[in-house]
Amino acid sequence: MQTRRVRAAATGLTLALLLGLPARPALAAPFATREVLPNGLTLLTAERHALPIVTVRVLVRAGSLHEPADLAGLANLTAALLPQGTARRTALELSEAIDFVGGTLKAEGGEDAATVSLTVLKRDLATGLDLLADVLRSPAFREEEIRRKVQQLKGGIARKAEDPGTVAAEAFAAALYGDHPYGRPVEGTAESLQTITRQHLVEFHTRFYVPNNILVAAAGDVTPAEVRGLFGKAFGDWAGRPVPAPSLPPVAPPSGLRGRRIDRELTQATIVVGHLGYPRRSPDHYALSVLNYILGGGGFTSRLVHSIREERGWAYDVHSRFSPGLEAGPFAVTLQTKNETAGEAVREVLDQLRRIREGGITAQELQDAQAFLTGSFPLRYDTNAEVAALLTQMELHGLGMDFPERYPDLIRALTREEIGRVARRYLDPDRCLVVVVGKQEKITLPF
Repeated sequence: MQTRRVRAAATGLTLALLLGLPARPALAAPFATREVLPNGLTLLTAERHALPIVTVRVLVRAGSLHEPADLAGLANLTAALLPQGTARRTALELSEAIDFVGGTLKAEGGEDAATVSLTVLKRDLATGLDLLADVLRSPAFREEEIRRKVQQLKGGIARKAEDPGTVAAEAFAAALYGDHPYGRPVEGTAESLQTITRQHLVEFHTRFYVPNNILVAAAGDVTPAEVRGLFGKAFGDWAGRPVPAPSLPPVAPPSGLRGRRIDRELTQATIVVGHLGYPRRSPDHYALSVLNYILGGGGFTSRLVHSIREERGWAYDVHSRFSPGLEAGPFAVTLQTKNETAGEAVREVLDQLRRIREGGITAQELQDAQAFLTGSFPLRYDTNAEVAALLTQMELHGLGMDFPERYPDLIRALTREEIGRVARRYLDPDRCLVVVVGKQEKITLPF
């Protein structure tokens, strides 16, 4: 037992140290390879041999987008329970097995997909894959684990209700999307979690956790041939089957300016201003990335920060963001300011949207945004975990294996006219949803 603990501690320390170091690719190596097994499982491999470590990221098209509206939280609960026991191992045995090799194994739900992540030293990859295959293919969904996880999630939901930022974000999503899955919290509600049974979990897993609905990315000290052999052994006999497409309600954009007020005894108002955005597959994504950087995504260089923070001192932080997914995600500007200046801040946000929509951008703004986005792109994908995550997103949204090589040219090719076109098409200050959480008797909105 002592030897086992010593080995686990030593390996864990080694792994922790290694995880803190960047794993840079060889300059001449291709970014990644792609292969599809006969059962439909997609394998993506990025060789990074600088360190003896491998990260595997599994993406299952089984997010809250795919769950019934009356079982909100089902997709997230299914994912969360994967490492909590299988037909062969209890939750404790799974935890001890991954700890023994100093690795990590975790799962989480999302809107578009669920993810399972594994990180191990290369010498322990076969052991790690055995555990990964076990949790993906044979989760037990034991009643005691379901009860424990539901209680844990309900505790998190109660804590979120105390955070004004989360309250504002969830109210914004609910008002913008209505019955669409993007309008509800991924983890569901305290009430919806109570309605989910073990049978619901088993049926959801059976329906969506099939190899032809799964993308696997391996990044690190591994070759495509090794991935093909190891993953073929672990998943090759897993039979595929047709997967139903989600049935989604349409989302109607706001017909005009709409306000949603939530009264809280707070000195600072939390504000979200925005409307419907676009799906990630849109070819306008790159022009919108540049537009958003200039508007409110570029930190201290953005127009919103300059206007609201630097010139007027109304807020410490203000930023804008498009959040595209498989479906059209939201566009939102968020900030916190005193209750008394909330109305003026909202007016200025709408004015800034109108100015960039009608007046366009300058040549210097375009040049600065292009330089930042192309220069920072490699830095965002420096570790194995970041590379594996990028690979699954590339595959999910059909970007192609050469996306990292093409990205700088996609950004550099943009013109001021192109940015102006997407600003006019995707920004609409006259049809925004405004959510304000704060002391309402001190807040006057400009509409």
